[in-house]
Parts: sequence; structure tokens; C-alpha cells
Amino acid sequence: MSKIEYISPEGLRVDGRRASEIRKIKFKLNLFSRADGSAYFEQGNTRVLAAVYGPREVKNKSHMKNDRAIINCEYSMATFSTGERKRQFKKDRKSTEISVVIRQTFESVILTHLYPRTQIDIFMQVLQADGGTRSACINAATLALIDAGIPMKDMVVSCAAGFIEGTPLADLNYTEEGAGGCDVPVALLAKQNRISLLQMDSKLSLDQFDKMNN
Repeated sequence: MSKIEYISPEGLRVDGRRASEIRKIKFKLNLFSRADGSAYFEQGNTRVLAAVYGPREVKNKSHMKNDRAIINCEYSMATFSTGERKRQFKKDRKSTEISVVIRQTFESVILTHLYPRTQIDIFMQVLQADGGTRSACINAATLALIDAGIPMKDMVVSCAAGFIEGTPLADLNYTEEGAGGCDVPVALLAKQNRISLLQMDSKLSLDQFDKMNN
């Protein structure tokens, strides 16, 4: 089996992009009539949906906060979203961890104090996975919150970066994520130009990190 050439001598990636080039983005709002806000977000071949419900009555009263709304997030992948046809009986650990990270990200920007004793639910589902699903879901959730009219102090935008064969890359696809390099999802507060989320699944030197930032 021949080795995949992730970066060609001309500096092109497996899908023809340059190192700093992201995939084409499309989105739609207001898809579901029963949701308070919803969005479809597409980045390359990665496609996700997000739906927002609330502010609404807290289902579990023991979790209710008198001074603010509570945020619930649920990230999931459709069973047909990847080439693997595994039947999922329970939410897997990775999906649970991603749900928590996304919840914490939006807790820092939603003006929850305006809606005490309520809850806001954000549901995200990956319809087709081709890399960058975490970032795509964050972007879809931001759009769905805007569609729902829920006030935020800033918009959260996200994209992943990576480091393969000594080259920093923006917006890794599925093939590139499997190359064994570093994958770093980053979320920014658009107006403040401040990082609200940064995750690394493997070790990265400070020099490599600086190259990705630049």
C-alpha cells in the first residue's frame, strides 16, 4: 500500500488546498419550526445541524439556578455520518466530553443572568463527518443561538489547525486527522479576538504552536 502524500512538492494538500486555506462554508438558519433557533452548517464535506430550545422551564428543579439560566449541550454523531456502521446504544465517552467542552464555551458568552431559573438546551448532530466536527458544531450552535435571539456578549467562531510533516495546516479533513499529527480545535470570540477554547490531543512544541498561530 503506497504512502499518502499529505503535502505535495507544490505545497498542495490531499484535497488541493493550500496549507492555510479552509474548506468552503455554507449555512442555513431557521430549519425547524418547533425549535426556538436552528442552523445547518457545512464545511467541506462535514455537515452538522444545531437546534436551540429555550429559555424554558427547568426540567430538573434540583439543577435550577436562581440568578441565571443553566446551559445544556448535547453533541452526537448520526450512525450514518462516517464509514463505520457501528450501532450506538449509549452516548460514547468522546461525545460526552465534547458536549461538556461546548457547554463550557457557551456558558462564558451567553448572557445567562437575563434568564434566571430557566434552561437553554443546545443539540448538535453530525450528519456527515470529514474532519473538524467539533468546530463545525460550535459554529452551528452559534448560528442557532443567533436565530433563537438569545443575547451573547460575543459570537463564538471555531476552526481546527494541525501539524503534519513539519507543515502547519488549517481546517484538517478526515484523512489529515488520521495522519498522526497534532489536531488543535480553537474557538475565538470574534469581536474581542480572544481564545475561548483550545484543545490539544497530542503534544506540540512551543515553536510548532507559534507556527500554527501565524
